[in-house]
Amino acid sequence: MAISAEMIKELRAQTGAGVLDCKKALEETSGDFDKAADRLRQKGLAAAAKKAERAAHEGLVGTYVHTGSKVAGMVEVNCETDFVARTDAFQTLVRDLAMQVVAARPTYVSRADIPADVLAAKQAEFMAEMADSGKPADMLQRIVEGKADKFFQETLLLEQPFIKDPSVTINDLITQTIAKLGENIKVRRFARLEVGEDSGQAA
Repeated sequence: MAISAEMIKELRAQTGAGVLDCKKALEETSGDFDKAADRLRQKGLAAAAKKAERAAHEGLVGTYVHTGSKVAGMVEVNCETDFVARTDAFQTLVRDLAMQVVAARPTYVSRADIPADVLAAKQAEFMAEMADSGKPADMLQRIVEGKADKFFQETLLLEQPFIKDPSVTINDLITQTIAKLGENIKVRRFARLEVGEDSGQAA
């Protein structure tokens, strides 16, 4: 099947991949658009994983003030270059993350940010809840791990379901953006302010 310039253009618009990569993917899948797009996405996600250790010192501070001006979120998101920081895709991500902070009320960015004493206290709390359950030790451990996973999903920004698409986590969303833009992206910190609260949540 002949690969037309229009097919390449359409695939590039959907995936953000380069012209040559789009042409190659279409050739390898005999012009099957969906298969070519999936191949490029998988390639992009694999490449994104390799970028995760690269330094990211540029970026933006994004804010979102909810209707009524009673609650606001602020987030610092880093990338590798100012060029990427000025792209629509990166700015959209930053704004979405600020909205996520307002709506989902995370406490920390990732597991590495949870203080050791807080984590230990939570684990002790989960164990205490199950102390008199009479369940076997292996089952008890699985239940406690399940409670811990739920705690992480509720309190860690990166592990929360994305408010605009709960089928993906915030970490998935960031990884997809890394694959699209070709640079490492990291959430450095965030804050949430609400009228009447003693202090904002920050990480």
